[in-house]
Amino acid sequence: MLHYVTASWQTDYVTRDLDTMELVTMFEKRPFFLLVGVESPLLQRWKRANARRFNSSSNKAQDLTIESFVANDDSIMYGTAPVPDRGAWDGAMEQLDTKLSNVSIVQPNGALISSSMPSNSGALAAILSRSQLRIVNQSSSLSQLYEYLESLVLPSMHRLRPTWDTYFVSLCSLASLRSNCMKRRVGAVIVRKNRVLSTGYNGTPRGLANCNAGGCARCNESASCGSNLDECLCLHAEENALLELGRDRGGAEGTILYCNTCPCLRCAVKIVQTGVMEVVYQLEYSMDGRSAQIFAEAGVQFRKYKPPF
Repeated sequence: MLHYVTASWQTDYVTRDLDTMELVTMFEKRPFFLLVGVESPLLQRWKRANARRFNSSSNKAQDLTIESFVANDDSIMYGTAPVPDRGAWDGAMEQLDTKLSNVSIVQPNGALISSSMPSNSGALAAILSRSQLRIVNQSSSLSQLYEYLESLVLPSMHRLRPTWDTYFVSLCSLASLRSNCMKRRVGAVIVRKNRVLSTGYNGTPRGLANCNAGGCARCNESASCGSNLDECLCLHAEENALLELGRDRGGAEGTILYCNTCPCLRCAVKIVQTGVMEVVYQLEYSMDGRSAQIFAEAGVQFRKYKPPF
């Protein structure tokens, strides 16, 4: 299947046969692959399973108890021992129709490679955790679910390959994980012509104790947002990125600065002074209005990141 879809990847396919982590890992290497997890509330799935059993002539007389359903659901999700009740087991397998845990590029009219259920039930929870997109299916019918899936534009190249904005904002989030500031984690990335020049995250300067080790009294006292900033020893992510770029890589003239949060007032004036031509931020901050005014007066483009979906 992997060789087949690789040779004809421009056609949309869907499969539910990737039932082990080894198979998922193999497919994840391909740039056209999107792993989607479709889940539903447990009680809703139990009701659906019983509705399907009622509509089946062989099962009309026997309802699936919630205890049996949960026990078998646990066995499928986490590999626990299933209850020794074949009827209950069949019902639990039926409920997987609403847990399409492994999906490549999905489209209601796409080609269906295979429709068999996962065979390695103990791996399902782990496989779901690897999903690039997780959907909660509370639809009342399959047609409603298909309509919702179509609205997500799953075959879009933006889902398979992030836009430049999404890519750089993601790098900001990654950089922020290095932050030691007790107030909040922030990351920044400076780029020129879509090439990363420097990154930064907030925290105390070199040689001082980290903020989370007591290095900044203001942050450790949990000062309110925007207060006592003259007592704060932490450098902001934008400042660190600008300093890193200025020291070794020719300065920030004509660059774009990406940041998790809207730059504060003190960062805004430094961004303007160093020649950054555009600022893209993800989250709002208490000083957004004043910073926006400074950027507007200085002719620096300023916009909030908007995901493509």
